[in-house]
Amino acid sequence: MIASRKLALAFLTSLLLLGMAGCDNDTDAEEVGEQIDEKFNDVGNAVEDACEEVKEEAGAEDQDC
Repeated sequence: MIASRKLALAFLTSLLLLGMAGCDNDTDAEEVGEQIDEKFNDVGNAVEDACEEVKEEAGAEDQDC
């Protein structure tokens, strides 16, 4: 349950940040693309962290995701 909340929070945060990055009229396309890439990396890391935490709490032998 906790992992799904973390995943949902990470996803919603990324959508919010992507929306804010897209609304900035003062940046060029390359900068916006870099911001999007960074946010996707952040979301991927958050998902992986949540997965590892769930596996750790469940006592899984392999805790890598």
